[in-house]
Amino acid sequence: MVRLVPRETKFFGMFAEMAGNVTDGARLLLEILQDFQNVETRLQKLQEIEHRGDDLTHAIITKLNQTFITPFDREDIHRLATTLDDVLDYVHAAGERLSTYKITQRSPRATRLAELIVRQTEQIATAISKLDKHDSVLDYCVEINRLENEADSVAREAIGKLFEEEKDPIALIKMKELFEVLEMATDKAEDVANVIETVTLKSA
Repeated sequence: MVRLVPRETKFFGMFAEMAGNVTDGARLLLEILQDFQNVETRLQKLQEIEHRGDDLTHAIITKLNQTFITPFDREDIHRLATTLDDVLDYVHAAGERLSTYKITQRSPRATRLAELIVRQTEQIATAISKLDKHDSVLDYCVEINRLENEADSVAREAIGKLFEEEKDPIALIKMKELFEVLEMATDKAEDVANVIETVTLKSA
């Protein structure tokens, strides 16, 4: 069937930009957790990345409301935008915990969770770059889900060790919440993968 009205393809570029911004935020959080130098300055940069993410999300929703024919289902465009924004929100929330709770010591387990978030966001960015081509996109979704399962295990072990090793109840509460926020970011990344998978299967 000849398509009389062309689909708006600008969404693919907008999502690629958004995914790149999420990856930038995840990498910056990892850098902070690896080296607690100039934390407040770098957290300010992380906040700027989070604000840019909000602007990009708003731009996609606005574009969606202005577009008659979309490259894939409207509800999936909305879900992909909001789930990507959720990942960055939790990355930013983890950074805020460092400032609010005055966490200044490196935690190998928190760093490991941040590494997994970075790997997930990189997989997301690659999957989105191939979304209009349907080129092995599902393979990236599988890897994102695998990384989320790994993060679950890391978080469970981290919290278990925390209760075994930490004698200060206030410090325990602070670190437990940091681990939980980091793990939630990996959950949100899995949500993104599920949306990408849905889009891909609908277009198959």
